[in-house]
Amino acid sequence: MSTAVLLDPARFDRPDTDIRHEPFPLMIAHGQLPDEFRSDLEQDFPRYASAGFFPYDPSDCGPTVNALVQRLITPEFASAIGKRLNIENLGQYPTLVTLCRSLNRRHGTIHTDSKSKVATALLYLNTQWPDTSDGCLRFLGSIDNIDDVIAPELKPLYGEFAVFKRCDNSFHGHLPYEGERRVIQVAWLTSEEEKLRKTKRGKFARTFKKLFGALDRKLGADRDRNASHQD
Repeated sequence: MSTAVLLDPARFDRPDTDIRHEPFPLMIAHGQLPDEFRSDLEQDFPRYASAGFFPYDPSDCGPTVNALVQRLITPEFASAIGKRLNIENLGQYPTLVTLCRSLNRRHGTIHTDSKSKVATALLYLNTQWPDTSDGCLRFLGSIDNIDDVIAPELKPLYGEFAVFKRCDNSFHGHLPYEGERRVIQVAWLTSEEEKLRKTKRGKFARTFKKLFGALDRKLGADRDRNASHQD
């Protein structure tokens, strides 16, 4: 398999790509994955028993997903993002990859991402999505209003891609949603120490959710649509 064919940064130059630098640098790019890989990526996606994002482990994934992850973390791919968002030498930073198969309603509260992140990319893989705004990514102009959108919301459908530079005002989130929402997230971090810390925390969360999945689902199920947290 040619990973360059699977994920080619040249697709960022499609005419429908949306790049903005205010109020913070972001890019929304459509059609980033070829249709011929759709069934393989669906089959090879990890079958997590719990909801949420978990640290990437090659043993969880099939070969096509593993190839896609390796392509996402290349310096070439980072450079293509950095060029468009004016982030100098993005490829120098360590990467943390997390994957999500499904969400509970408590997920998606408004936040900026932590200061340990330089930039965050989200590549969506759902083959279909209901006719609803629930679960659709929104970039926002404030931390307390999910309707204060600064760009068109993005349905988490196959090949849809979003990336943004972490800033003190890089607010984003989505309306409460429960169900399958497949996404690969790549974060470029400020240090290897932060990568280790976040990986350990993610592995602990996965173990906790295996043991207390029902409680995790119940927590925050009735959260306010404008709920937020700081990072």
